[in-house]
Amino acid sequence: MRVILRTDVDMVGKRGDLVDVSDGHARNHLIPKGLAMRATADAELQAEQMRKAREVRDTKAIDAAQAVATALVPQTIHISAKAAETGHLFGAVHESEIATAVKAQTEIELDKKIIIIDEPIKTVGTHYVMAKLHQEVQFPITIEVEAL
Repeated sequence: MRVILRTDVDMVGKRGDLVDVSDGHARNHLIPKGLAMRATADAELQAEQMRKAREVRDTKAIDAAQAVATALVPQTIHISAKAAETGHLFGAVHESEIATAVKAQTEIELDKKIIIIDEPIKTVGTHYVMAKLHQEVQFPITIEVEAL
């Protein structure tokens, strides 16, 4: 059955996409929950409008993410933490601390969920973490951890 998605559905498609799904999946899941509607000639025109609106929103989101990346990449974010004389921290630096430090030092507000730390930051020194603002925009943030 051909349906038009009203919202993004994992493993199926994005809002406004015209997709072919099994009849049972459409009748029992997608249509009753309001996630999709049957594809008719009028509905396909509406789907085209949804796709165009999504493309405009995505373009704006990518541009905004690129602007944030351009502003943050050249900067170093300084974080102070308690550390032993050997340079090992008493604990670790977490995503929320990084987001707070970025906000305080650059006036750019980042959600802690977009910050990706591969390994826990447990030593004094320079570290790099990734921030993923959009599927297409991922950039490194330089963190300088200093001992208190």
